[in-house]
Amino acid sequence: MSEGLRERKKRQTRQYISDVATHLFVERGFDAVTIAEVAEASDVSVNTVYNYFSTKEDLFLDRSRGIVERLSRFVRARDAGESAAEAVLRELRELTETVSPTIGLHSGYDRFMKVVDDSHSLRSRLWYIQQELLVHLEATLREETGADDSDTLPTLVAGQLAWAHGTLMAFVGRRMLAGRTPEDTSREALVLLDDIEEVLGGKVLKYAVRQG
Repeated sequence: MSEGLRERKKRQTRQYISDVATHLFVERGFDAVTIAEVAEASDVSVNTVYNYFSTKEDLFLDRSRGIVERLSRFVRARDAGESAAEAVLRELRELTETVSPTIGLHSGYDRFMKVVDDSHSLRSRLWYIQQELLVHLEATLREETGADDSDTLPTLVAGQLAWAHGTLMAFVGRRMLAGRTPEDTSREALVLLDDIEEVLGGKVLKYAVRQG
């Protein structure tokens, strides 16, 4: 179904407010900027900002839903004969090889990470997003394998894959903060992914193989 005019205008307004807020946060720091200032700079009311974003943190981390669902999407789209872990590692390698901005491989990500590093509330919010990703992935693994609540393997595998994703994201963030280029960071991250695969045990790597 194509997007209607009202939905498109709402999406554009949401994106505009987020872009304005991000500019202010990067320029002055997250804690120094108020919602009222974001509203004024966006030429909307404070209530309008809250209609689109429940919290101030959501203004800066406005793409968190995509991160929460990322690994579950990879698992659901795995190929026949491919395990959950193999699909996740393959997709993460592809994002890394193509220097994808979705994992922080773009100029300006260092400024984004500087804002996060300087704000306790943003660091806490990122931790919560990681926990949401873990819970979401475990539920997906249970759906894909038919495992019941007494089976601990979905919990353990989800934990390992969430760790792999979090380790990659943290690595990229640190390298970009240190002044590395996206291309250099991409090459270094590919080595990291190889090391991650070696650390993951065979039981994880062969869990939830999709039948042909």
